[in-house]
Amino acid sequence: MDQLDWNQLKAFLQTAETGSLSAAARKLGLTQPTLSRQVAAIERQMGVTLFERVGKAMVLTPTGLDLLEHARAMGTAAEALGLAASGRSQAVGGVVTVSATDAIAAYLLPPILQRLHAQEPSIAVEIVASNAVSDLLRREADIAIRHVQPEQPDLIARLVRQAQAGFYASEAWVRTHGHPRTADDATRATFVGSDRNGQYLAYLRHRGLNLSESQFSCYADQTALHWELVRQGLGIGATMDEIANKTPGVVRVLDDVPPLRFPIWLVSHRELRTARRIRVVFEALAEGLAGGWVKGNLRGRRA
Repeated sequence: MDQLDWNQLKAFLQTAETGSLSAAARKLGLTQPTLSRQVAAIERQMGVTLFERVGKAMVLTPTGLDLLEHARAMGTAAEALGLAASGRSQAVGGVVTVSATDAIAAYLLPPILQRLHAQEPSIAVEIVASNAVSDLLRREADIAIRHVQPEQPDLIARLVRQAQAGFYASEAWVRTHGHPRTADDATRATFVGSDRNGQYLAYLRHRGLNLSESQFSCYADQTALHWELVRQGLGIGATMDEIANKTPGVVRVLDDVPPLRFPIWLVSHRELRTARRIRVVFEALAEGLAGGWVKGNLRGRRA
């Protein structure tokens, strides 16, 4: 164990992260036989079995799982050492990947990134617009914008603020159907749904809206598309107030129903401490998302 080879450790880490010898070999720029020999060598040197082959996948054994976090810590430390030695830890330029829901990506991030680009033109931001939770430990993103607090101890998280969402409909829909204001009014209105498995319906019922499935005119699980269907007059939908206030032609409805509140978390991995470009983007996002919308840009209205 005193003679642990760093290449063997990288082979172990990449195989564990990707779950595949071929994928790990591609990431490391090696042939699959070479990587396989490195994995076998570290198993021999440590005297343990780290992986079991299940079909084409490489699955960590209980021993491999126990050692994985220690290996990650060693990998992070080695990477930080290399960055510091080369001066890259203080370099601002480069690409930073940010994961966010499609609505936040489409409506809230562009002005923040515009200001960031004006201040730091050497930083390029790649946006991953997805409602799935990106796995930061697998480096699918450098920074994630989430609505739940992460549980992984290796992640760095900051609660930016508590956001608020309300119910909205298009002006044309309100002219045709009237302006519902109470939970009782909602039982006679049409809604845009987000799924057909009943989760969204159950959530609205939990919020005091006694709706039925027959009240949904259409469904869209992507929040940006859901909002567009609301804007086009398909029914009532919920969105963040700052998104609605930037959207012309929509009206706040169900005014007497309490607004929906949820947290906005910024999450990153430990490279946040060593990579300046990630820190710069992290702080820009924190400032932009905490500030909400620009008051001078409000265009939505209450009826």
